[in-house]
Amino acid sequence: MSSETLEFKTELAQLLDLIIHSLYTKKEIFLRELISNAADAIDRLRFESLKRPELSQGKTNWKITLTPDEKAGTLTVSDNGIGMTRLAIVENLGTIARSGTRAFLEGLKAAQAEQRPELIGQFGVGFYASFMVADRVTVVSRSAEPGADAVQWESDGKGAFTVGDAERGTDVILHLREDAREFLQGWRLKEIVHRYSDFIDHPVVLGEETLNSRQAIWLRSKTEIKPEEYNAFYKQLTRDDQDPLKTIHIAAEGAMEFRALLFIPSHRPWDWLMGPQKKSGIDLFVRRVLIMHECEELAPTYLRFIRGVVDSADLPLNVSRETLQHNPLMGKIKANVVNRVLKTLEEMKESEYETYLKFYDQFGDNLKEGVGQDWNNRQRIADLLLFESTKTEAGKFTTLAKYVDAMAADQKEIHYLIGETRQQLENSPYVESFRAKGEEVLLLTDPVDEYLVSALDRYKEKSLKAADRAEAGESVDAATVEKFKPVIEALKAKLAGDVEDIRLSARLKTSAACLVAKEGQMGAHMERLMARMGRLDERGAEKRILELNPSHPAVIALLNADDAKRETWGRILLDEAVIAEGSRLKDPAAFARRVNDLIAAIAAPASAAPPSPA
Repeated sequence: MSSETLEFKTELAQLLDLIIHSLYTKKEIFLRELISNAADAIDRLRFESLKRPELSQGKTNWKITLTPDEKAGTLTVSDNGIGMTRLAIVENLGTIARSGTRAFLEGLKAAQAEQRPELIGQFGVGFYASFMVADRVTVVSRSAEPGADAVQWESDGKGAFTVGDAERGTDVILHLREDAREFLQGWRLKEIVHRYSDFIDHPVVLGEETLNSRQAIWLRSKTEIKPEEYNAFYKQLTRDDQDPLKTIHIAAEGAMEFRALLFIPSHRPWDWLMGPQKKSGIDLFVRRVLIMHECEELAPTYLRFIRGVVDSADLPLNVSRETLQHNPLMGKIKANVVNRVLKTLEEMKESEYETYLKFYDQFGDNLKEGVGQDWNNRQRIADLLLFESTKTEAGKFTTLAKYVDAMAADQKEIHYLIGETRQQLENSPYVESFRAKGEEVLLLTDPVDEYLVSALDRYKEKSLKAADRAEAGESVDAATVEKFKPVIEALKAKLAGDVEDIRLSARLKTSAACLVAKEGQMGAHMERLMARMGRLDERGAEKRILELNPSHPAVIALLNADDAKRETWGRILLDEAVIAEGSRLKDPAAFARRVNDLIAAIAAPASAAPPSPA
């Protein structure tokens, strides 16, 4: 039959423009689509051959071949699959968004489930991604039907196509544009195949080299896979040179079917990002083909340290394959993934504590993020957290559950203190009263702890309370308050510009003074973090409350001091409180002068003049 020119059956110009400029964000996607179509064609022939062996004629050497021709400027993608008749080419390639694969799937409904090939080309537009890189596409195909002739289809994507006779097998020939000649380079083709089609069941061949590994081990039974195979796959997937800390192999069947192979790394990977740039470490596959790299819909952000793959044959895709439809199945897969990861961590913490400590050292901060991100699992995540405290040795940990179990009956709150180091916190004046009462204080030293305590306000009906808040202190008896009233009033007058208020407190046992924040006010540690990030507003640091210990000799000395000494000594006590909370003095030189004057006054004769306030 001679060649004939036919019109496309839809508004091709508008649809091709949509496909080329909107559906796909990367030009290289065209090769993924063509390889997937070729794999579908092979699977269809294999399936049909179960009923009609004459179709395959004993062929078993299934493969997909890439042939770049720099001189001609063409890239050919060939397969030895089922092929198309003249009518099939006109119907499938002459109608946008119509796919022989989709029609074929409709015909499989009555087939046995285990005999059905897994095909992904359901929307009939992937082929047209070819026009992102080619100004002309030629398809040469011979149907597997006995006696069928080879048919040639050709189009420049501008409203018409030509169908004629041919003498070759099944090829898709892309006549590449000048700006797409990179896809003639072997290294570029290898890179794309490895990224998107590495686990396709059939070999993808360039020259004599097979480019894809074809080792989709997540589809195999767990009992068939050796630990060294898991480790090798992890290293292939992540480029990590160390074995993973833990492997999670999921084979969900029934109403929700998917496979997943997930890994907990033994250390933070080289590309680790704590910020919003990296939100996932899990790739989404559909029937072995990569659909989305680092898919954010498979796990919440706090689990971005998890590396691995999820593969589902049931996920419906939109026409681009790059964006998933809003489908309940994705939510179910995500919930299953989260549950299995948390269960693995719970088991590790319970029965492999030393291994869990290694994990927590690297990724504990992520779990603390999860308390605020994952409301449904907040309690489970909180139970996975580890804390140092005033009752643990340095480098040893307790948990919230242990803390609550050890609380006295009259203790109503879980106490914590946030700061830079354990040494600073355990020597802080804020823990003195709790230590005296035998109450434990959690010592939090990670930057993310501020976020944690804002998200986890309660645990097992016990509220979390910062030890450096004004409400955490203890009141002083009325007689002592009256006794120190002149001192407090004098200091308030002199230090009004530096503090919110001055008062006596029984929280201090060995220290003379401390600064505390009001309920709802930013604490000293958070204030320091905000300052480092340049996030403090124009008002700067908020004023805090100066608390004095009425039983301390330095505070008692203020009772008999004159106004000048009260101001000087009061400022020294204020500066000491700033240092004790871990903050920097506004004027270290002035503090040094006051201390030096005090030393000099003590050493000088009694007749020496009192030091002047600075």
